[in-house]
Amino acid sequence: MVRVEKVTFNLSVDLKERMLEVKEDMSKSLSALYNEAIREFVERKELERWERASKLASKDGEYLKTTDFGKDSGEIFEY
Repeated sequence: MVRVEKVTFNLSVDLKERMLEVKEDMSKSLSALYNEAIREFVERKELERWERASKLASKDGEYLKTTDFGKDSGEIFEY
């Protein structure tokens, strides 16, 4: 069961009116739309953080010594 917590935040009147239009088109609650938007935003930011960390790691000589990067055996792995 997913735990939920009620939160309060400020939203511009214009943006809320636009959300109400989306709500009518999608037949979803505002709560569901806000949850979806926030979830997608957080997932995008997490991916951006991983990409930044990956770029930093790829430039770190000490880290690269501990990996097998660049030693591709040609094998295909399924995850």
